[in-house]
Amino acid sequence: MLTTSTTRVLEPHELDAALAVLDRDPVSNAFVAARVQAAGLDPWRLGGEMWGWYSGGRLESLCYAGANLVPICATPEAVRGFAERARRAGRRCSSIVGPAETTAGLWSLLEPSWGPAREVRARQPLMVTSSMSADVPPDPLVRRVRKDEMDVIMPACVAMFTEEVGVSPLAGDGGLLYQARVAELVTAGRSFARVENGRVVFKAEIGAATPHACQIQGVWVAPEYRGRGLSETGMAAVLRYALSEVAPVVSLYVNDFNTAARAAYRRVGFREVGAFMSVLF
Repeated sequence: MLTTSTTRVLEPHELDAALAVLDRDPVSNAFVAARVQAAGLDPWRLGGEMWGWYSGGRLESLCYAGANLVPICATPEAVRGFAERARRAGRRCSSIVGPAETTAGLWSLLEPSWGPAREVRARQPLMVTSSMSADVPPDPLVRRVRKDEMDVIMPACVAMFTEEVGVSPLAGDGGLLYQARVAELVTAGRSFARVENGRVVFKAEIGAATPHACQIQGVWVAPEYRGRGLSETGMAAVLRYALSEVAPVVSLYVNDFNTAARAAYRRVGFREVGAFMSVLF
């Protein structure tokens, strides 16, 4: 095992070096890059620590340690260093998520002390596109959620989260943090929905966003509306917003067992370029 001196928490003045590492893979790193660009490296503003792995005095790899543990451009040596630091600190995150191979290596080192996990999703295809599909017209009824519609969008967000993660976001603090995140996306104009008779039938958000890439998340269709193609036309509408107003490349990742969603996203124009892995606690 590598010594503890191989990793340390980055200081705020190392922002440019951290961004240079994140820019090596702007699509895979969009989630963390967006947070760093908005908040810098101060742990209080960032919502967690940014660990750095140094080789010959040069920053080579990163690991975001907050609500999620996220390895970034991590070499096998860096993974071992991050695992050592994470073991010493104890588990404080609700998940480990990142590129599949790197995350699998990190989890194999942490599982003896952090396990068992509630669920391991070993392969979640990462899908990207930089253009609209000519085969799927955008749903004209999908629009930005207004700031006065929090009571309309929240039930759909809670349903999506519970269905996807397996636990309710209302547990623990009563949903205060989750509601704040939903409100943040609504205020930023990155929450989209089709609303019929005061009820959301389709929704999705543009979560992470940088000048290089953005990530669509939280795609959900009301159960009684599934099978009607709303996920495809709805996604096409959100994709149009994303490409025209946010970033030149749009990504998402999806569970490999969700074959219907993967097929729908391919029809909208996404292609698989890699895979993520998530370990849920």
